[in-house]
Order: sequence, then C-alpha cells, then structure tokens
Amino acid sequence: MAARDTASLLVGLVVLLHTWGAWAKLEVNMEDRVEVFRGNTTQITCMFTSDQDISNISIYWFYVARLDARQLIYHQVANLASVTQDTPFTDRITVNSTGTPGQVVLTVSSVKLEDELEFICRIRSSDEYEEGRTKLKVFETPDRPTIAGVQTVISVNENKPSKIGSCKVKNGYPKPNITWYRNNTPLHAAQDGVKLEYSTTTESSLLLSVTSVLNKKVEKEDKDAKFYCEVSYFVPGGTRMTETSRINITVQYPSTTIDVRVAPPKDKIKEGDSIELNCYGDGNTPLLCSIHKHNETNDSWDTAPAVLNNVTRHNSGVYECTCTDVETADEISGKTVVIVNYLDAPKVKSKHLIVSQGEEVEATCNASSSLDTSTTWFNVTHTNKVEVSKGDTLRLENATFDTAGTYMCVVTVPEIEGMETSGTLLVNVKGPPEIMEKEKTVMEVNFKETVNLKCHVRGFPVPSVTWTTLDGKVLNTTSEKVSEEGIESMASVTVTSDITAFCNASNEYGTQAVAVIFSINTKGSGVIIAVLIICILLLAILGSVLYFLYKKGKICGRSGKQNITKEKSNKDNIVVEMKSDNTEEAVLLGVNGEKQPTSDQ
Repeated sequence: MAARDTASLLVGLVVLLHTWGAWAKLEVNMEDRVEVFRGNTTQITCMFTSDQDISNISIYWFYVARLDARQLIYHQVANLASVTQDTPFTDRITVNSTGTPGQVVLTVSSVKLEDELEFICRIRSSDEYEEGRTKLKVFETPDRPTIAGVQTVISVNENKPSKIGSCKVKNGYPKPNITWYRNNTPLHAAQDGVKLEYSTTTESSLLLSVTSVLNKKVEKEDKDAKFYCEVSYFVPGGTRMTETSRINITVQYPSTTIDVRVAPPKDKIKEGDSIELNCYGDGNTPLLCSIHKHNETNDSWDTAPAVLNNVTRHNSGVYECTCTDVETADEISGKTVVIVNYLDAPKVKSKHLIVSQGEEVEATCNASSSLDTSTTWFNVTHTNKVEVSKGDTLRLENATFDTAGTYMCVVTVPEIEGMETSGTLLVNVKGPPEIMEKEKTVMEVNFKETVNLKCHVRGFPVPSVTWTTLDGKVLNTTSEKVSEEGIESMASVTVTSDITAFCNASNEYGTQAVAVIFSINTKGSGVIIAVLIICILLLAILGSVLYFLYKKGKICGRSGKQNITKEKSNKDNIVVEMKSDNTEEAVLLGVNGEKQPTSDQ
C-alpha cells in the first residue's frame, strides 16, 4: 500500500514539473492584419513573453515573398541592431520599443502596393524561439465612377438583351465592385433578361480599374426608368460606396391604345369655334391614321388631323381614329365624343309694346341652349346701357314717358366665356305731347339776327310739331328727327322786330305749346347817338374859342369887331350864336368866321 502511494506521488510530481515547464515557454502575439492607405506610414506590433530575462533575447523581422520565401529585413542580437541592406524596405523601416516590456514595433513608411505582404516577428531566447505573423493590407480610394448610356433608340421588339450603358471606376485597390440599379432596385445577372459584363484592368501603377456593361431586354416601362451604378470599395476598417449620375434610354415601343384629342384644348366647345381632331398613340412608333365620324353621312378624313372650321351643333358626334403601326403593321383605333354647345337667338315676347301711362310693362326673353343660361335686361340709350333687372321676365310698373325706350335682354352661358346673344324690346307709352324745353319769356337778339329754334317733344303716337308766330305766321321747319325718345324739330327765323314764336305739338291725346319771345337789343343805338352829340359839342367849343381869339385881335393882327370875308368853304358850316362886346346884335358865324345873314340864324 505504501509503495503504491509513493508511485502515485512521483507521477503527480512529474506532471507538475511538466506543467510548470509549459508555463515557462516563450510566447509571441501579433495582430492578424494591419490596414493602411497607400503612401501612409503603418506600424506592426510584436508582443512577446518569456520566463527568462527578455534583455537577453534576439529579435528578427522577415517578410514573406512570393512562393513563401522569407526575406530578413531586420535583426537585433543583444544590443546590436541591423537593417538588412538591398531589400525593398531598407530605407523605409525602423524598429523601436514602445517602452512596454515585451513589445517591439516595426514602422514602415511610404507604404506601397507591393508592401501588401506577410510580416514575421521571430523572438529567440538562449534555447528556443517563437514567431508571430501579421498580414499588411494596402488600400487606395478609386476615382469617381463614370457612366455612359447608349445614344441609339432601343426597340422593345429586340429578341436579345440590348446594351443599356457602361460604368467604369479607375485606380482603386483592392478591386472595387460595381452594382447596377434600375430605379433604386439592384440588377443581377440571374434576373431574366439581364446580362452583366465585367472587366478588370491593372494600371501601370498596379491600381485596378473595373468596367461593367449592362445589357437588358427593354420593356415599355424602361422609357421612364433611371439607370445608375453603385461602386463599393474597401478602406481601412470597412467599406465605402459612391454612385454615378442617372441616365435614361430612348425606348421605341408600339402603341396599344389611341387617344383622339381636340385642339385647342377646351372644356367646352361652342358654335363658331374652329377645332382640330388628331390621333395620339401611347407608343412612339410612327402611325398612319385616318378619321371618320359615326353618322348617317359617314364623314371621313383620309389623314389626320381633321380640321373643322366654324362648327355648329351638327358637328357633334362620335369621331373614330383608325391607325396602322408602321413598324408592326398592327391596326388599332380609338374614339371620342365631340359636343358642340349652342345658344340660339332669344325669343322676346312682344317685341313692341304700347302701353298707357300708369299701366304695367311685362315682357319675357327666352333663348334655347345646350347649357344653363343667365338673362339680364338693360335700358339702352344712345350713350349708355343701364341694367334694369335679372331673369327672363322684365316687369315695369306705373309706366311713364321715362319708361319708354329700347330694352335689351342679354343671354349668356356662364360655363363658356364669351358665349352670349341678345334681343331687343321697344316700349312706347301713350299720352299727350310733352315739350321738354321750358318756356322762355324774353330772349334779346340783335337786329336782323338769324336765330335757330329747337323743340324736343315726347308723346305717343309721335306728335306733329309746327312753328308759328304771335300774329299767326307759320315758320319753316328746317329739320325734324324722330327717335325712341320722341321728335326733335328745328326752325329758324330772322328777327327784324320784337317777335314771339311758338312750338306747337299735338297728337290724338292732346296738344301743348311753348312760347319764345325775342326782343331786339337797343343798347347799341343809344351809344351811337351819344357819340354824335359829344362830337357836335366839341365842334361848338372849338368855334367859340376861335371867335374869342378873333375879338381879341389874336387873329390877322387886329382887335375889336372885324369883318372877315373868306371864300365859302365846300364843307358844311357848323353854326354857333355869338354876341359883340359893344352891341346886343347877334351874329352867326361859320367855322371860318364868315358872317351869316340874320335870316339864316
């Protein structure tokens, strides 16, 4: 029993020693991969542990060339370090400690695509060594991708997929991926009618360029589709994506339906319009179309469009387009209904109404139309148009001469601008004449002045108008105008003395007269007489002055009473009475101082 226990103890001791030996082994740890952009600097860390003094270990760095051949690029034994000469990394690597025991870092600057290799860190102690491996991955962001669509027309009748376009992305690393999209939906080669072609080019820089061509069996719906490419590429720590611009293609597809359209487009067509009927297919292949109308005459047009000028309600009906597809020779057709709206001339009940004063005026206006109408009545004169009422019926109470005149009913179609018609109604109000001018008592005129007389008379029947004077003389009527407002009569008279003229109007209901008194203006004659008297007085004063000068001897060098004999003047003598200073004898002298006989005094 004791021997058996001793054996078990020895076995356990051996196992313990073996386990302790395993714990004491040298270990090296490294990252599986390190990623870096081309041209940047990267660091590869080598971490190790050992039960021995790590200051006595040796460090070796290798890279694995093609065919798994190792190439030493650095080694450090004790405190002596050396970079291997004539390798791709000779001038671009350094090895440093991080300051943490058991860590060394290989730094590679200006990383190239060719540096995408596996790097080995070997740690050697006195009696053993261990290695760790890290793969260096190098990346380059590609240029912005481009897309080019085909410029030719693609028919839906093609039996095989047609080229839609091509996408290209250049100078990326690793190889970028291209995915085609149609309206945000990715396209795959496994889809029916889709064929994708890819090609990769290695540039002189070792960067990769990828081209993809999309081929697809086009459908009618592709005419509005947007095609584009999405490019995904790798970067350190992940992936990124970018998109091209959108393109569309020109798809040729046959028509399956025909639409008959009216031009110019209108909600409603009215009589008098000119329209054009044309045929439009929902495809874009050429069509040969003819048009015919479904009626008893079977109106037809061999080629579209059909032009209808100044349409009437008889142009309403069903019109059909029959078209032949030039590409497929298929025949298709379409129909439309044309409605031409109409508005007939209104029927005015009692176009001429004659009523007595005080009676009611009532008339109706109705117009036949294919649409709802609106009626408005207006009172129309030579100068304006005044709205009277709305509705079909015109009703005027207590008629007077002011009620008489022309009334117009205007019928419109609110749904169609400019569609209207009108009718007229003449209203006459029976009654005795009414002269519109007021009586004028006195009008001053000049002698022999010709005066125009005017008289406007209302009444129905239309009054007869004459012009007379107070003494019964009939004046000539120069003009006479009869209108809806009444009669306008004009006469003229030359005034040689005060005169009274009468405008006389009469009809079967009575008479009326208005007088106009003309008086000759005498103020001008009085002024002339006054001027003559003043002139005579001035001449008399002049004669007196001359006589006075004569008596004083201021004339001919003499004083006192003188007898002056002169040759008689041919002019008329103006006589004034003069008296001598020494006698009471009255002497009559002419202007020239000539003595006159007493009998002439």
